[in-house]
Amino acid sequence: MGELKVLNSGGEVAVTTRLSDLLQWARKWSLFQYPFVTACCGMEFMATAAPRYDIARFGAEAPRFSPRQSDVLWVVGTISQRQGPVIRRIWEQMADPKWVVAFGTCASCGGFYDNYTTIPGVDKVIPVDVYIPGCPPRPEAVLDALMLLQEKIQANDRKPVVVPPHLVPERAPGRTGKGKS
Repeated sequence: MGELKVLNSGGEVAVTTRLSDLLQWARKWSLFQYPFVTACCGMEFMATAAPRYDIARFGAEAPRFSPRQSDVLWVVGTISQRQGPVIRRIWEQMADPKWVVAFGTCASCGGFYDNYTTIPGVDKVIPVDVYIPGCPPRPEAVLDALMLLQEKIQANDRKPVVVPPHLVPERAPGRTGKGKS
């Protein structure tokens, strides 16, 4: 959290920091999410709320289904031409500061739906802060994106970032994954 000073004067201790650093720290640990789920990636996204991934430890457990009560818009899945104005209006209704995460290949660049009915990435309609590639991305990628977003919030950085790919661990020696070995 920025520069932190501890002052000790005659047995009394005072801690000082910049108010903006304190605000950014508080914001990064209380993210109210608005999930805009339109396609199959939604199942992988919803897995993060389960005990195995526990998105609550990042301060982002309770989804808000009102744009005015949320500050992170998760765009999960394909965005059609008809949904473009809707998602723009949702984004405009969110209070500042607000952030957008594009979850999956379809939300990031349109995916394999390269036709006249889909928007080739939600960034054609609203600004995106974090891109999560994959079809669908693994739930671990959501946690990686959340940590990247927290770093961006703390640094007050508005440049978009992409979640780096994870290496999938190899199977244990002697296991083929096809029944008993």
